[in-house]
Amino acid sequence: MTYVVTENCIKCKYTDCVEVCPVDCFREGPNFLVIDPDECIDCTLCVPECPVGAIFSEDEIPEDQRDFIALNAELAKAWPVILEKKDAPPDAAQWDGVGGKRRHLEK
Repeated sequence: MTYVVTENCIKCKYTDCVEVCPVDCFREGPNFLVIDPDECIDCTLCVPECPVGAIFSEDEIPEDQRDFIALNAELAKAWPVILEKKDAPPDAAQWDGVGGKRRHLEK
């Protein structure tokens, strides 16, 4: 089992989760984070740190977000590791909870 970053992270991209990860499994894209499933040790530390509730275990991921399992695995191979917390985008709070954000994902 691994943890998965889902749609609500798109354009929010808070990085609080990165700070608590003991194995550096987060990867950073232009406006989204992903978790490398090969690195994740299922520690759950990142889940409560996400201010927008975008991280789920793959066993508990909402049905309409299941495609993010494969998306995290795919993008983790292409994006660089992020090791330190960064400032969130200035408009991050405005994007929290907005539906249909997949079209805004920048790869």
